[in-house]
Amino acid sequence: MLSSCREKAVPNTEQATAKAAASGAPCGGLTLPAGFCATVFADSVGHARHIVVAPNGDVYVNTWSGSYYPDSSPLPGGFLVALRDANRDGRADVVRRFGATGAGGGHGGTGIALYHGALYAEEGGAIVRYPLGAAGLDPQEGGGPPDTVVAGMPVDGDHPMHPFAIDSSGALFVDMGSATNACQAKNRVAGSPGFLPCTERGTRAGIWAYDANKAGQLFGPTQRYATGIRNAVGIAIAPNGSLWATQHGRDQLAENWPKLFTPRQGQELPAEELLLVEDGGDYGWPECYYDGVQRKLILAPEYGGDGKKEGTCTQRLKPAAYFPAHWAPDGLLFYTGAMFPERYRGGAFIAFHGSWNRAPGPQGGYRVVFVPFAKNLPATPDQYETFADGFAGAQMQPDRAAHRPVGLAQGPDGALYITDDRGGRVWRVTYTGPR
Repeated sequence: MLSSCREKAVPNTEQATAKAAASGAPCGGLTLPAGFCATVFADSVGHARHIVVAPNGDVYVNTWSGSYYPDSSPLPGGFLVALRDANRDGRADVVRRFGATGAGGGHGGTGIALYHGALYAEEGGAIVRYPLGAAGLDPQEGGGPPDTVVAGMPVDGDHPMHPFAIDSSGALFVDMGSATNACQAKNRVAGSPGFLPCTERGTRAGIWAYDANKAGQLFGPTQRYATGIRNAVGIAIAPNGSLWATQHGRDQLAENWPKLFTPRQGQELPAEELLLVEDGGDYGWPECYYDGVQRKLILAPEYGGDGKKEGTCTQRLKPAAYFPAHWAPDGLLFYTGAMFPERYRGGAFIAFHGSWNRAPGPQGGYRVVFVPFAKNLPATPDQYETFADGFAGAQMQPDRAAHRPVGLAQGPDGALYITDDRGGRVWRVTYTGPR
């Protein structure tokens, strides 16, 4: 059962939230399962990407700017945003910006994490570490300047962002998205063949591993952990310590290869993916894409494929779960809290940023879904539940949507936080229904 939650001016208190969730009354503008409700924790913070919540409840958001957004001018202050709910009414009343600014040509970033009392953040082609002071909120007030943990990461091409995750030992896993759509001789040009071998994979299209405890590390090909992953914007450590990532599937099968794929097939292929990332694993890009109808990896047309041939793709690793094409999975979180019902514990939430290229059909995504897990794997590879919807509003288009979900984080009380890089909003989702 779903309850529609539409925003109106109501007191932002736990009591009001509980009443709204129970009655299906307006809450946060989102549609959620019965018993859940969303409140607006912060608004207009910039192009909010990934998010983390400290043990004391302070919230940190990385924001991004640049040509990707129609409004590319960064807000005054740094790209990193610190948020504190000092009076505990469910909304941030202290907002601080810090870190790199746009004055020096910076564009901010996506990745952000907390580890051993420090805040780690992507800033352009580097990952930096801000020690958190005793007061906690603004690292630059008492913690001093940041250390550079990793420098020299590539920032050109189609996918310049660097989301990352840190496990309990300090292993730092960083996404290096591909520079191209399918490693063609001419990127995104109809009929252009793919490079074989694809030399781009030496420095892109994979996960790289570093040590979060060390400063001064430099990007290079030797730190590659896994390959064949076109763009892993969602990346997270599961409760059992395993590494997971989402994969954005390739674009333009029908547009670039109209003799092999119909417009409808271009709309529905390839599937988006959830990957269990193994050390040394090869997940197939650019030679392979995952077909959710045939339920197997298929040889790409740039490498001689016809929509049916598997070729060398039988030797590549398949996804653990898959989703509709072009939805753009940008956030990944394993839920471990006690606030939500037991069935959510250990499962994965995925934020789908939303498609731009599902023509001739309507665009899709623009929602947060839940994937139940059983024995540390998705319970059913092809099934998911829409958890939060209504972000886009009346127009589900990338340049017209009201909001586009990106980042996910869990608070110390078990609340779920969701960011939006279209309107700069941060939601806090709570549960007050029956157990």
